[in-house]
Amino acid sequence: MPVSQDIAGCLETTIGAAGLSQASFDRYLDALRPRLESLREAYKSGTLPILRVPEWRDDIQEAREAVAKLAQGAETIVFFGTGGSSLGGQTLAQVGGWGIPGDNGNGKAQARLRFYDNLDARTLERALGRLDLQTTRFVLTSKSGNTPETLVQSIAALQTVLAAGLESRIPDLFLGLTEGAVPGKTNGLRELCEAFGVPMLPHDPDIGGRFSALTNVGLLPALARGLDVEALREGASTVVQALLAARQPGDFAPAIGAGVAVGLAKERFVRASVLLPYSDRLSRFAAWYVQLWGESLGKHGEGTTPVAALGPVDQHSQLQLWLDGVPQHLITVIRADCAREGPRIAPDLARTARADYLAGHSAGDLVAAQQRAIPQALIEAGRPVRTMDLARLDERALGALMMHFMLETILAGHLLGVDPFDQPAVESGKILTRRVLSGEMAGNRDGHTPAAAHPDQSHRRG
Repeated sequence: MPVSQDIAGCLETTIGAAGLSQASFDRYLDALRPRLESLREAYKSGTLPILRVPEWRDDIQEAREAVAKLAQGAETIVFFGTGGSSLGGQTLAQVGGWGIPGDNGNGKAQARLRFYDNLDARTLERALGRLDLQTTRFVLTSKSGNTPETLVQSIAALQTVLAAGLESRIPDLFLGLTEGAVPGKTNGLRELCEAFGVPMLPHDPDIGGRFSALTNVGLLPALARGLDVEALREGASTVVQALLAARQPGDFAPAIGAGVAVGLAKERFVRASVLLPYSDRLSRFAAWYVQLWGESLGKHGEGTTPVAALGPVDQHSQLQLWLDGVPQHLITVIRADCAREGPRIAPDLARTARADYLAGHSAGDLVAAQQRAIPQALIEAGRPVRTMDLARLDERALGALMMHFMLETILAGHLLGVDPFDQPAVESGKILTRRVLSGEMAGNRDGHTPAAAHPDQSHRRG
């Protein structure tokens, strides 16, 4: 397997009273039996498409051709999209060096990628004002096609291109990614793209944004950085195959992870789930995890707060809290072997800096030591810690890691009694935003939203 997991640091036998007892852990695992069986049935029937995505191949060629066409003459490719329409792609692109122009080590010139996933008026205006429109391309991603932030970005980019007199080049400068046309259903992005002849790829209607990283949503930026997307899906497939082969929940790593996370939350009041990868190339993975875990499980008073961290830098900003603050954190340390990598420290300079212990070691040696010392420090402090080790940080490992956490999240949802695929509270926020913009709430001068503005509270009126 590309990823191995160790949860010993979460159990009572290792960290004492702060850990989960074996009996409790076994109960949570046993509660997952019916859900594992339903997932296997969903795989066979195809009713949960994310389990089949690792086997898809037809969409790869379509995405590869679209990227090749879009990238012709491009120096910069801008990705507009928010939440799940961006974070998965950022995660993949970062592993391939998304901020680095040039050949990325494979001999082919590649454009610099830019992701604008947060709508900020000043940032958008300055970006559009500074981009060389002749050599910039735009990818517009929204599953529903009605995400207002993405529509603002897309329309603003189109306006800028039109103002520059480049209307005839719009089909070459833009690519859309959204759901197919559905009778009676509005899709603003699709209609916008059709009006200007912008080519489009289909977003699978049955896979929500935060679960879409392994679909063409993530493939586009991955291909733009020259990643091996077949290997990415092969890695994800190893996790699905493990699901199909597991005789019991204890045989399946995502089930073990879900049992530990929910068990610690319910019985040891662990309220925060910290993801701590020891690699710059996984920092966006941590951000992707935050949305996946938070939006999928934070419902009906359930869920734990996901926290994105990064090692070793957060040893200097958060470790004090994790070791000595309120005991409410589960730390998941993600490690890849980095020993002997990077600059080697000259012994004479190490002595001059009074750091003899660094002499002859590489930068990677220090990080390798830290990513093993910190879990031990947490264990000695009686704080829950899980470690996940990657054979190497490549496309195969990343595919396995992403599928692991998607399935762990789905299984945690079962234990918490929530639907991991919806986001009702987010939808209510979108409705209120539209009402503010349309002037329906203009009379509310004190800044407080009247009870009737909440769709789920309207029945209380009268």
